[in-house]
Amino acid sequence: MLDVAAPPAVSPDPPRDCPICPRLVAYRAANAAANPTWFNGPAPSFGDDEARLLVAGLAPGRTGANRTGRPFTGDHAGILLYETLIATGFATGFYDPNGEDDLRLVDCMITNAVRCAPPGNKPETVEEANCRPFLQARLAALPRLKVIVTLGDVSRRNILRALGLKASAGIAGHGSEFQAGPYVVLNSYHCSRLNTNTGRLTPEMFRAVFERARELVG
Repeated sequence: MLDVAAPPAVSPDPPRDCPICPRLVAYRAANAAANPTWFNGPAPSFGDDEARLLVAGLAPGRTGANRTGRPFTGDHAGILLYETLIATGFATGFYDPNGEDDLRLVDCMITNAVRCAPPGNKPETVEEANCRPFLQARLAALPRLKVIVTLGDVSRRNILRALGLKASAGIAGHGSEFQAGPYVVLNSYHCSRLNTNTGRLTPEMFRAVFERARELVG
């Protein structure tokens, strides 16, 4: 079994004014200047501290979690994700794109490999590495974790690196399933508009991943 203990003195979520990545700090400041009522900070994880399922995205969207402060809330990807979590029993309540809802995750937590919104929705490799201690701490803070759903291959590679494995470990592609240390990893195409509008990812394909996660957690 891999040692998934968190690095010393690292919280599962970065501070609101995290200064580590200069490019992301500058982008955060620019967004705050233009939209002062937005969250404009590293988006914290959201969900159940006793979760057996972790859903890992790549980074917050500028008008999504960067605006609302909750992962996958406010952008197109959140609609399919939260509808699917509700349908498969990993969430209750209703989802509102502004976060003004009673949504609650059940046996599930959502996080991102990079916690600050990146320009163009594309974090740089060094930014992924800088944020990895927080991802490691998030994994270590979930004592009952059994299954990780990665949304996209970049998320999958970051999870593997956080577990001390090579980024090439495991199996790429939608619907892939493999063991990574103590966890089963299920990989899905990201639920972004780019994939759903083109038919690369259908609601049925996406739901099948979470139905499999349901089977695995019991």
